[in-house]
Amino acid sequence: MKVLPVGEDALLVEVCSGDEAQALHAELLRRRAEGSLSACEIVPAARTVLLDGLDAPSRVAAELTAAELPPAPPRARAVVEIPVRYDGPDLADVAAHWGVPAREAARIHARTEFRVAFCGFAPGFGYLTGLPPRYDVPRRATPRTAVPAGSVALAGPYTGVYPRSSPGGWQLIGTTDAVLWDHARVPAALLSPGTRVRFVPVEPVGHP
Repeated sequence: MKVLPVGEDALLVEVCSGDEAQALHAELLRRRAEGSLSACEIVPAARTVLLDGLDAPSRVAAELTAAELPPAPPRARAVVEIPVRYDGPDLADVAAHWGVPAREAARIHARTEFRVAFCGFAPGFGYLTGLPPRYDVPRRATPRTAVPAGSVALAGPYTGVYPRSSPGGWQLIGTTDAVLWDHARVPAALLSPGTRVRFVPVEPVGHP
């Protein structure tokens, strides 16, 4: 674990893996809830956690440096189910990369339980982990100038759902009508770090 100062009242904690970042994020949230940590923001990323608005950043840095990494957090009980049509334009390419038919690629994705590792890129966009490393896929060589809202996509070890239309280079394998970000909803984001997620096919998956 490496703790770096950021400005006057923030720290960036670097760890070695996404699992460690998730565990640290959960532990820091627990400490804030019990009152032993004062931080306005605790923001996880792929291998870092940012703490902002600290009263005593040097003290917190010393405590974190001296502590061992916490164990993996317990899984949340509730699972967010996202209905999906496996009709994405890149499904066949992903299936070929995996060495399976398109229908089987959709089944592999649908039977995986995901967890939101962190959020970013756009409001409501979660980076979901859960697929084994052998299913990592590269980004597209040429990004699309506009990816439709609701596109279910893969890149590297992550699955994500585009909450709104935007440019993007992820591999599109499906579509959903789920609303990822809604200002009128509390909370506005459907997904948050630590959320368990399953994709539920709304029609027969893939093509032979």
